Amino acid sequence: MDPKEIINVLKAKKPEIDKMLEKYAPREYDEEKLEFLCGKPRYEYDIKAVNEAIAKPMWDFLDRGGKRWRPALFLMLVEALGGDPEKVKDFVVIPELIHNGTIVIDDIEDKSDLRRGRPAAHILFGEDIAINFGNTMYFLPLIVLLRNADYLDDQTKLKIYNTYAQEMINISIGQAMDLYWHKNSKNSEHVTEANYLQMCAFKTGTLARLSAKLAAILAGADDALVEKAGRYAEAVGVAFQIQDDILNLTATSGKGQFTADYIGSDITEGKRSLMVIHTLQVANPEDKKRLTEILDEHTKDKEKIREAIEIIKKYGSVEYAKQKAREIMSSAWEEIKDDIPENEAKEMLHAFARFLIERDV
Repeated sequence: MDPKEIINVLKAKKPEIDKMLEKYAPREYDEEKLEFLCGKPRYEYDIKAVNEAIAKPMWDFLDRGGKRWRPALFLMLVEALGGDPEKVKDFVVIPELIHNGTIVIDDIEDKSDLRRGRPAAHILFGEDIAINFGNTMYFLPLIVLLRNADYLDDQTKLKIYNTYAQEMINISIGQAMDLYWHKNSKNSEHVTEANYLQMCAFKTGTLARLSAKLAAILAGADDALVEKAGRYAEAVGVAFQIQDDILNLTATSGKGQFTADYIGSDITEGKRSLMVIHTLQVANPEDKKRLTEILDEHTKDKEKIREAIEIIKKYGSVEYAKQKAREIMSSAWEEIKDDIPENEAKEMLHAFARFLIERDV
């Protein structure tokens, strides 16, 4: 399958994924939906408050778009491993809601003004509301197991709970590394390529890994294959993050999420991307000093941002990052390909991974 066709696959799967999101995170709560979520109240729910502080801001955010690639990966892998995607499709809400929750919180931590072309959630609704509904998205997906998984045996449920808990710990550790590096950039000269890749594995790779492990568990795979599927998806997430970082510096304004304000925003954050790490390793002292100065300044000045990008390009760091992403994906596919039966879903899965590192949107 041509990787370019994957964008149409993602578009085709999105309505069904959104239907599941609405099932477990309604656009509007009433008494019945709140009781499904929390049980009968001991006293009385304030339904308006829940709608204004959770449902409204959550769906304002979810409706902004997003590729829904993590739940799509889940569905593809279930099918590729011989499971029934229709039977377990409710589980797509787990990686997607958590993912969007992390973005809401990330925007607060980074003091970002925009997200997907609109004011960030904390700008529109206030930090208090954004923190609360963002955190809600971390735990609300567990309702799939609590209310709608009677067909699963206790051992399978325990595996899912354990996987969920471990990955939530991992994602916080990955975020901690990322936050420290770009908020204390003067103390981040020690950051190596291996440090960066581990951060990506625990940040962007976590929810891909969670999606794949859940898919493998629900498809009835043994523990060894569950771990292999997780490592493969982790590599997908790491490669996706590398490509995302590349696009942040090289994309054409106005294409997809890449607004004029978004392009170069990683420079403003002082982000230690793979390209920055490579440049700082190979640059001459003058360019290294200047790039570090601009990153430390957290500037929004477009000329300085362009200067930093030109320094990065000068040392071939964009090409280096692209090659690293390809190597990571190729190695991961080689590890798992023989464990997946030959079928259409397998072809789609392989094309999907290639799409994520070749995309320009």
